[in-house]
Amino acid sequence: MHGFRMHDFRLPSTVASLTAACLALTGCGGAESAPDAPTSPAASSGAAASSAPAAALTVHDAWVKAADEGMTAAFGTLVNHTGAAVTITSASTPASPKVELHEVAGSGGEMTMRPVEGGFTVPAKGRLELRPGGFHIMLMDLAEPIRPGDQVAFTLRLAGGGTVEFTALGKSFQGANENYEPGAGR
Repeated sequence: MHGFRMHDFRLPSTVASLTAACLALTGCGGAESAPDAPTSPAASSGAAASSAPAAALTVHDAWVKAADEGMTAAFGTLVNHTGAAVTITSASTPASPKVELHEVAGSGGEMTMRPVEGGFTVPAKGRLELRPGGFHIMLMDLAEPIRPGDQVAFTLRLAGGGTVEFTALGKSFQGANENYEPGAGR
């Protein structure tokens, strides 16, 4: 294993307090039932399912392309469990000081990578696949090598201020060598 290990992340105390208050109000509701309270976003690591019930957004089968230096990318499936679209505005990881949300698009017969304007939007009750040749999380300048088997921690920032934390498994992969759109990410 390498230096990027998953840590025990806990819900912020304000979210825990809000959840407790909603549960207390639900118990005092009488004949009317309280609407479902939003829960804090949670995520899974790799292929494991989230242990947090009714999480707003989860990340499944997360992996990152192993690399010695320079750039690499993270992939997986973002699953929205809510009735409203969820927008991811940015991502971060200790593995790289600069992280961008990217897409691969055709331009003049050549596939190029470029930042996604406005972030990734996961539709209500839907999924967004992060995959080579499509949407992905781009690590622009690795702090140290990512080896197969490494666990790399990530934090996604959501529109509205929430965050989702997950880990991605380092994997050897020969693809995902697209070019950059001139001026993008450099």
